[in-house]
Amino acid sequence: MAALAAVRCAKRASERMQFQQIVGSSPALELVLEQVQLVGPTDSTVLILGETGTGKELIAGAIHSVSRRSGRPFLKLNCAAIPAELLESELFGHERGAFTGAVAQRLGRFEAANRGTLFLDEIGDMPFTLQAKLMRVLQEQEFERLGSTITRRADVRIVSATNQDLGALIANKQFRPDLYYRLNVFPIILPPLRERVSDIPLLVWHFVEKYRERMSKQISKISDDSMDALKKCPWPGNIRELQNFIERAVVLTRGDVLELPPHPAVLLTKSVPVTLRESERHHVLKALEATNGVVGGPFGAAARLGMPRTTLMYKMQKHGIRFGRRFETETEAKF
Repeated sequence: MAALAAVRCAKRASERMQFQQIVGSSPALELVLEQVQLVGPTDSTVLILGETGTGKELIAGAIHSVSRRSGRPFLKLNCAAIPAELLESELFGHERGAFTGAVAQRLGRFEAANRGTLFLDEIGDMPFTLQAKLMRVLQEQEFERLGSTITRRADVRIVSATNQDLGALIANKQFRPDLYYRLNVFPIILPPLRERVSDIPLLVWHFVEKYRERMSKQISKISDDSMDALKKCPWPGNIRELQNFIERAVVLTRGDVLELPPHPAVLLTKSVPVTLRESERHHVLKALEATNGVVGGPFGAAARLGMPRTTLMYKMQKHGIRFGRRFETETEAKF
């Protein structure tokens, strides 16, 4: 049995920085948090890329929390959750009578987030006709409410996120290239959960603690076989899928040992379609994690992958893979 107390120690280590809501200690997550610490104190726009359920909103909140705007508003807007005809009003506000149903003046998110941060989730779903107005605000920090000719100014930092391929949207003329370049000043790529397998036990206990308190359960253990099964699952829905699965497990549990739903083997048979590029990136990350970041030498990641060190270095650069300082120091010593 994996005792709850033992895992709590590892969890505390994962909170060594100030990102207390972000659970994990894998090299892939450490790289993301290092990037957050670098870009957070600046006013640069950030584009967070990642599959559904990887925690893009949490990372956006972390960026705001380490910025000079942390004492100011942090507002969120999901561009895919609001009808296109209402999205402009949500962003820029409107005057009374600007359209049918506008019975009162309303501030938009840009005015409400003044001197703070605005997180635009699912930016790839923003209507093409509205993208030019967003581009103007990013460049000039100026806009008008719907139904008004008065130009207003707002000092707002933009953090956006998407799980879509913006390059493909640009090719299909569904996304403005100038807006993409303006948003993509500092991209952060979130790894899927299948590239953070070592974080799964921490995440499992994090969610167990959350739901056992809510449901007044006494869960304190999980069998090694159950944890191994959870680590082998592909989790195509990433952390969100794992969270929902653990909530269901807590509901089912009657004793102090976490009981997984009746047919967890179904999860193990799921196949996750990945591109050749994603597969190569996954194998490189796994090899680096297994060697503690050592690239060269007879026991390094290059040897494990059966390729020259220079080839592996090229592939790391191609996939944007760069480990934290302690790994860089070790690899430099081994070269």
